Amino acid sequence: MRAAISHKYGRDHRLGTQPWLEDSLQPGHFRGNPSLSVTVSQYMISLGRRKVRAGEVVTSARAMDEQTMKELYEYNVNFANEDFGPTSNKRKAEAPQNWAGSSVRLMLQLMFVTAMLLLLRFEEVLRITWSDVRFEYYQPRRRRIRLMLPFRKTHQYGGIVPFFLYENPEKPWMCPVRAWAAWWHHCRYLGLDMNGYVFRKKMGRDGVSANPHDGMTADSFLECFRNNLLDIGIDPRPYGTHSFRRGGCQYLAMVLRWPLRQICTWGGWAENFDNPGTIFKYLLSWTDAPQLQREDYFNPERAGSDPCTACGRTCTC
Repeated sequence: MRAAISHKYGRDHRLGTQPWLEDSLQPGHFRGNPSLSVTVSQYMISLGRRKVRAGEVVTSARAMDEQTMKELYEYNVNFANEDFGPTSNKRKAEAPQNWAGSSVRLMLQLMFVTAMLLLLRFEEVLRITWSDVRFEYYQPRRRRIRLMLPFRKTHQYGGIVPFFLYENPEKPWMCPVRAWAAWWHHCRYLGLDMNGYVFRKKMGRDGVSANPHDGMTADSFLECFRNNLLDIGIDPRPYGTHSFRRGGCQYLAMVLRWPLRQICTWGGWAENFDNPGTIFKYLLSWTDAPQLQREDYFNPERAGSDPCTACGRTCTC
């Protein structure tokens, strides 16, 4: 709520993002954004403490992890697409997994991996158009994706640097080039106009809109995402559209071992990183699935991890 008020004062009333302070040259006159005053800040901190004492806990969306991404990928890629025609309520009850066919699942898989690897908010993912995407070779027979977004919440006045995504043959469920190429070929096969939104409105069971300006909504994506989690036997209630941004942060930090500075730069936090606690909220939350049991932290005989694709070791370093 405070963020919405700050935005209203800052953008609509043109008061900017400076704190609300008394003008030293004109005593009794104040300048800046009233929502960013010391009094409001103190009230918000006090409100948070009172909520904690009352037993309320701020709950973040559970972070997506690589194992869940792998299960979703294997289910969606191997989904047997049957020609059902109109789907009755009886058929939906008898076969709940038929809420979507292979086309919609292919599109969803691309959305999953793009949001997770690029640390994007889902309103940013849904606004990607084909004109923002470039397929290119950076070496002979070596492909990559150049994604140039014209919009970011953290860069509302331009200056957005492109994202470069490379192939990952060892982990196809985390390979953005494979996912983008598969959806591009499928859109060409469906005869879709390749000048509009990449992620189109879901039509029926397995169709997407032919209108290039008819993009998928956040509510529609969330419904599809939760249905997809049910397909693989996962309770979808702790998950939300922010699960991929949080999960991507944790994947880069704990699996790829990126330093925090690199994660902040990649995710767009580096230029105005005035709240260092933000990154830790993405990396740690009680809603996330535990990576290690408490008794195994110092256990010298605990099971090793999956072999590293670079050095082949199975240690947990």
